[in-house]
Amino acid sequence: IVQWLVKDFKDTEGIDLTTDNQALQRLTEAAEKAKVELSNLTQTSINLPFISLTPEGPKHIEKDLTRAKFEELCSDLIDRCRIPIQNALKDAELSTDGIDQNVLVGGSTRIPAVQELVEKLLGKKPNQTVNPDEVVAVGAAVQAGVLGGE
Repeated sequence: IVQWLVKDFKDTEGIDLTTDNQALQRLTEAAEKAKVELSNLTQTSINLPFISLTPEGPKHIEKDLTRAKFEELCSDLIDRCRIPIQNALKDAELSTDGIDQNVLVGGSTRIPAVQELVEKLLGKKPNQTVNPDEVVAVGAAVQAGVLGGE
């Protein structure tokens, strides 16, 4: 998202924001906010007033980002999720029929395109009854209990 915003701003305003650390920080924060919002919405707005100052005055970023555009921007990253899933099945000597449930772990698993990819590869919807940010800690606690004899 940051690269997309930087390129668009350079194309429209002729200003390279990659040389401004403060602007890059604001872009990164806005991109993260947009990514989170697009997990639940189909479109979000990115508004960064006074992102740059020129002799003609301040410049602003006002850009709409759709979920479809976001998925296009990160399609190569989403596609790279295939390999670990396929390797895990191969290493465990399992077919998709041998999977009862799949639990997604980590914040990026909230991205609908990631969920759809996992569902497509494993043939079943991900179990979303657990918080993807807490599931590792819960699993570690269960494993500690098992190892401790509980």
